[in-house]
Formats: sequence, C-alpha cells, structure tokens
Amino acid sequence: QVQLVESGGGLVQAGGSLRLSCAASGRTFSTYTMGWFRQAPGKEREFVATISRSGSHTIYADSVKGRFTISRDNDKNTVYLQMNSLKPEDTAVYYCAAGRLFTTSNSYNYWGQGTQVTVSS
Repeated sequence: QVQLVESGGGLVQAGGSLRLSCAASGRTFSTYTMGWFRQAPGKEREFVATISRSGSHTIYADSVKGRFTISRDNDKNTVYLQMNSLKPEDTAVYYCAAGRLFTTSNSYNYWGQGTQVTVSS
C-alpha cells in the first residue's frame, strides 16, 4: 500500500559522499517511521539508520555513526541518507523502509527495491 523508490546510488571514491533519497507514495507518509538498511554481497541485511515520524528522534548503527545522517521532509514524502567519509566497507545495496514502530530491527512493513552504492579504494 506504500510504495518506496530509492535513488542517488552510484560509484564513489573512498572518502567521498553520496546522498540517497527515498520517495514514498500515499498521503500518510508522516505517520510512518522510516529506516535505511543495507545488504552487501554474502551478508545479511543490516540496519543503518531510522528516523521517527516527526523527525525528532534518530538512531544510527555504530558502523555509520558520525558519518551518515538520516533526515525527512514530510511535505515532500521523502527520506534522505547523507553519507560522508565513505569507506569500501559501505559498499552494498541500500534499501529504505517504512513501518509503524520506531525500531532498529528489520520488521518494517514496506520496502523499496534498493539502490547500489559502490565505494572504491
């Protein structure tokens, strides 16, 4: 019922930056907690960041804390992930997700198709 489309992925050098966007359909975007997850080849999908429906609360994985920033614009039905100081270990497919609970688990209700981020050394 909620469709999510990620964009902004690409190839960058280590130390560079990317800004991912996730556009959501529907009129109830502001009622959802939004999150970012990623999955590298051969690994399980892991939590990256989440933001509450009002944008007043955020949680980050230790691996990205201080480098990544999650934000949202409820007027545009969009959530963002600003990624700075990128490392080769950040290479993965990044997924945005929408859910009813503010959580770091992967128990979100809706998922996007993902966008590839590749960081070269």
